[in-house]
Amino acid sequence: MVDLDKALATQVANIEKKTGKSMAQLTKLVAASKLAKHSELVAMLKETLGLGHGDANTVVHLAKKSTEPAAAKGSSTEAVLDGLYTGPKAALRPIHDKLLAAMKKFGAFEEAPKKSYVSYRRNKQFAMVGPATNTRVEVGLNIKGLPANARLLDQGTGKMCNYVVRLTDPKEVDAELLDWIRSAYDAAG
Repeated sequence: MVDLDKALATQVANIEKKTGKSMAQLTKLVAASKLAKHSELVAMLKETLGLGHGDANTVVHLAKKSTEPAAAKGSSTEAVLDGLYTGPKAALRPIHDKLLAAMKKFGAFEEAPKKSYVSYRRNKQFAMVGPATNTRVEVGLNIKGLPANARLLDQGTGKMCNYVVRLTDPKEVDAELLDWIRSAYDAAG
C-alpha cells in the first residue's frame, strides 16, 4: 500500500506550487470566505484558484481539519458511527454494520470518518457509506464501467463517486452489492 501521508504531502506541495499560496494561506482563504458548506467551499476554490475538484476538496478537508476542535480530531470510527446513526437514523446502523463486516473480509483498508459519512480507501477511496436521510443509507462507489443496473445510480462525471446505491434494509446488503464494492476495492489497490 502506498504511504498515504507521502501522497498527501505531494498533493499539497503541488497545490501550493499551482496556486502560489501556502497551505496556511489557503486555510485563511477558506475561513475568510464565510462559506459554511463543503460543496460551496470546493466550488469557490475551483472558481477562484482554478483547482480541480480533488485538489479543492483536499484543501477544504485540510482547512476544516486544522480549525476543528481537538476532541473531534481524535474521534474513533466507532464514535463517528455512533454520532451518524442517532435519533431517527439509529435504525439504519445495522445496514452500515453489515456492510463493514462484509468489507473487512476483502482485506486491509483505511477508514476515514467524515462529518456525514465514512470514507473507505486503499491507495484511493473505493467507497463511502453514510446515512443520506432518516430512512436511507447511501453507498458511493468509486469505480468506472459497471454494467447498467436499476439499483446502481450513475452519478456522471466530476463527482466524488461514480455510482450510488441506496439502501433501506440490511437485507439489501447482498451478493450483487458486495460484488460491486469488491470491484471498487480491487481497483483501488
